[in-house]
Amino acid sequence: MSAQRSLHIATELDELPKVNAAIEELAEEENWPPDLTFQIGLAIEELGVNIVEYGHDDDKAHEIEIVISSEAEEITIAIEDDGQAFNPLLDAPEPDLEAAVEDRTVGGLGIHLVRSMMDEVHYQRQQNKNCLTLVKRRTG
Repeated sequence: MSAQRSLHIATELDELPKVNAAIEELAEEENWPPDLTFQIGLAIEELGVNIVEYGHDDDKAHEIEIVISSEAEEITIAIEDDGQAFNPLLDAPEPDLEAAVEDRTVGGLGIHLVRSMMDEVHYQRQQNKNCLTLVKRRTG
């Protein structure tokens, strides 16, 4: 078991279904269990939406590069974008999970979900790009 998908998509919401399709295809090819497929898809969608919505403050065309590597023991996802520097491990607000839904501030829940679903999350800023690496082990 070893496969990889590499995608370059525009920073537009209507591009995200291409990522979901690639995940579904790779999951079927590599025989991922449904819960693993769901977690990988949700994590990438949350991060992709954040990049599209908040990553750039101009009207220029930008790209997101996503590389998904499926190995016997783990799935690794590398996401790069040229948006504003944003380290989700340090810069995202911690959501108040104890507050009632209507009393919660907006922001931080998606990043919290990603961090709780993935086994490892690493961030680097390299060559004016946000480089986020997610690792999800196949076994508990």
